[in-house]
Amino acid sequence: MIKKILVANRGEIACRVMRTAKKMGIKTVAVYSDADARSPHVLMADESVRLGPAPASESYLKAELILLAAKETGADAIHPGYGFLSERESFARACAEAGIAFVGPPPGAIAAMGDKIESKKLAKAAGVNVVPGFVGVIEDTEHAVRISNEIGYPVMMKASAGGGGKGMRLAYSEQDVREGFEATKREGLASFGDDRVFIEKFIESPRHIEIQVLGDQQGNIVYLGERECSIQRRHQKVVEEAPSPFVTPEMRKAMGEQAVALSRAVGYYSAGTVELIVSGADTTGQGFYFLEMNTRLQVEHPVTEAITGLDLVEQMIRVASGEPLGFTQDDVTLTGWAIENRVYAEDPYRGFLPSTGRLTRYHPPRDTSPGSPGAEAHGSCCGPAPEPQGSGYVRVDDGVREGGEVSMFYDPMIAKLITYGATRDEAADLAVQALDRFQLEGVGNNIDFLSAIMQHPRFRAGALTTGFIAEEYPEGFVGAPLALDLSAKLAAVAAVVASVEATWAGSISGQLSARPDVSNRWTVTLGGNTHEVAIDQIMVVVDNRAMNVQFHYLPGHRLIEATIDGEALSVKIERHRSHWKFTARGAAHTVRAYPPRIATLARHMIEKIPPDMSRFLLAPMPGLLTQLHVQPGDRVEAGQPLAVVEAMKMENILRAEKAATVKAANFAPGDSLAVDAAILEFE
Repeated sequence: MIKKILVANRGEIACRVMRTAKKMGIKTVAVYSDADARSPHVLMADESVRLGPAPASESYLKAELILLAAKETGADAIHPGYGFLSERESFARACAEAGIAFVGPPPGAIAAMGDKIESKKLAKAAGVNVVPGFVGVIEDTEHAVRISNEIGYPVMMKASAGGGGKGMRLAYSEQDVREGFEATKREGLASFGDDRVFIEKFIESPRHIEIQVLGDQQGNIVYLGERECSIQRRHQKVVEEAPSPFVTPEMRKAMGEQAVALSRAVGYYSAGTVELIVSGADTTGQGFYFLEMNTRLQVEHPVTEAITGLDLVEQMIRVASGEPLGFTQDDVTLTGWAIENRVYAEDPYRGFLPSTGRLTRYHPPRDTSPGSPGAEAHGSCCGPAPEPQGSGYVRVDDGVREGGEVSMFYDPMIAKLITYGATRDEAADLAVQALDRFQLEGVGNNIDFLSAIMQHPRFRAGALTTGFIAEEYPEGFVGAPLALDLSAKLAAVAAVVASVEATWAGSISGQLSARPDVSNRWTVTLGGNTHEVAIDQIMVVVDNRAMNVQFHYLPGHRLIEATIDGEALSVKIERHRSHWKFTARGAAHTVRAYPPRIATLARHMIEKIPPDMSRFLLAPMPGLLTQLHVQPGDRVEAGQPLAVVEAMKMENILRAEKAATVKAANFAPGDSLAVDAAILEFE
């Protein structure tokens, strides 16, 4: 058995691997960049080694430094996690040459599946369904246009060595191909060192479903069911679940057997994932096609662990140690339902702008999964792989802590929230409740957006496609709809909070006895609604509806965990000068509570009008201005590309919203941009 593992990664996946290693009695070594010197994964490890400066190219991607660290610390194995060096054949081969076990597949399998073009050829030869497309070398944009016209639109352009949503462009027309082909090549080169692109037919009503496989070095390979990963934004997964609400047992068996056949064809062992594009319009169970094979542990592996009871990291370590699998395909059973929500540092209220900065407040919901550290662990990385117990639970996988920094150098994912239930609805309900309790401040985050998805009728119906987000939020995200019943409950909470704060202020000033009406009658406004609320010692009456409201609150509390008429409701609260901000059930609301005698006057107070910024092209995110297509004096039309901003290795084309004339250009290509920087000014 392996005795010491160096984890060649950072953040939550490094913590995830270390927790299982510790459970198995295996020593751990962390590596870190200067940006991560005090990160949880470094503190969690038995030993740690500095790699270099913050940029990944100077630290986590330096294979020679990682191998040197393994040798210096006596590590006899390296787990690469995901991302970084996890799918580099050269790194796996270097580990073998150095006599260090690579906790992953053999180099040959990584090479075979790492090239999207070659992997499709291998898949087809192994009898796996493949998407119609062109898998040869595309010479230039004109060649790409001809190929796309022959396949038929829409088509997907993908970087051959791509992954993680980078190096992908969807084209509905020849113009889209002309605009996007070169950008796809550049993203592939920048992210993966390979600018080759392939083009394939885009499947209508597509669902993204993947099969988890696991093999040992003795030739035994099993599949562990499927994961539905259709909720994506810009091809980056946001929500994953297992099993899929679309897949039948017969379909699962067909997909699983093809995934095993492909794995066997390339001599695969360890954990891996065969990704499939599935036609949601095809009810025959045969409309699934091979996309790619990820020769590593997936971000979304916890949902498979939840429904199978297996610890995939432990299985990987045992396989790397030469042990055979301790079970067969017939032993694999799927129990219950699990959903994973990825918490990202991005602001959905502002077009999902990437966000960086310090986590001034970080209190995730309590991890209640079997064997978890419990309520005391804030930023505790993650619990070990839970075993289904027939009742719901919450699991938090993270690698941050309060006071830590979300850096521009790495992936924006902060944490993974996994909920398990006996049914899909139970898992989704638990997710909504847990997201309400997830306190995260200092950076923009997508917690409200995730909650809105969990509550969305289309999600609850399981009617998913990879276009779900674009189709359901075409004008952007403004918060989950506020039902009148929830508005009334929040008004009840607000009235009690206002009463407590008035009583608190009155007791300090000695004026409480002179203001008896302040603490029991309120007019509450939120979300465009106005509620009349009365409080007595037993009940809270909102618009003539009596409610049994119970919670503990003192001024300064940031989370209220209330029970209203027997149902739990968690509300995050921020005190502002003239109002509160209540966040619950996927939306933030400005809440005001007034005594009745001043409510009418207060409601007619004039709010400050924000400045008009429509004359400017604003940077939607911090990044690098790589291209500027116009100059002062140029006339532009609606939809015309104006500039390109690169952020987190993704190119973002900024277009004119309407016809205008450029008055001034405030930045030049190569300049760094802060969010909302005025790149152009229009007349």
